[in-house]
Amino acid sequence: MLRYVQVGQFLSSVIPALWLRAFRKVLWDAHTHPLIPLLGCNLLLMMKLEYTLQMVGPGKQPFDVGFQYTATFHDYLKERPLLNTVTAALNTAFVFFQVVYVAYAWIVEGRKRATLAALLLYTCRGLMGYSTQLPLPQEFLGSELDFPVGNVSFFLFFSGHIGGSVIASLDLRRAQRRRLGAIVDFLNLLQWFRLLATRGHYTIDLIVGAGAGWACDHLAGKYEERKAKLAKLKEFGPDNRLQGVRM
Repeated sequence: MLRYVQVGQFLSSVIPALWLRAFRKVLWDAHTHPLIPLLGCNLLLMMKLEYTLQMVGPGKQPFDVGFQYTATFHDYLKERPLLNTVTAALNTAFVFFQVVYVAYAWIVEGRKRATLAALLLYTCRGLMGYSTQLPLPQEFLGSELDFPVGNVSFFLFFSGHIGGSVIASLDLRRAQRRRLGAIVDFLNLLQWFRLLATRGHYTIDLIVGAGAGWACDHLAGKYEERKAKLAKLKEFGPDNRLQGVRM
């Protein structure tokens, strides 16, 4: 019985000290990493929003905040089909520029990372787009000069236009073509706005497309690093391979 009392006294003296230490650590981390409390407050806000917002009912069109903010420009393009066609042609030219640049970086300059990233991006897009096929927005403004040509059929989730632009921008910066990379970023923002205004993509398609472009570029870089390490190990030969790993 005395032993249990001693254990209880020990815990009663240690636990407050542990709580105090944990509290001090939280305060210190919040001071040195202000992003943590900021994201924590944002989490509480998002939880409140999630549990108080009514869900979209069956049979109704999805709610998209990007459509709300681009409603004026959507109506403007709807009343001017020629302008819609011109913007579609410019957007298609921007897409073909990315294709040509990625091919140039691989074939002429010998840099394969952007090509690997783009192939991975569109592979993932095909799998995800087939797995979850979102309904085409009712107010979609198509054009024969858009890409895919004529909009015969295409996946909404996720946006390959945005993802491909991100890959091209990252590769341009790696090649020290920073100004051209900034121009691609600016054109990507205009493309983002146009895709929302024409209802060619939902907002979630564009956000995930940008993230997928970055992620695929990162994975392509990891792949190249891995291949480079394996090639370096092969140079040592079978007898000296272990020594090469240690080096």
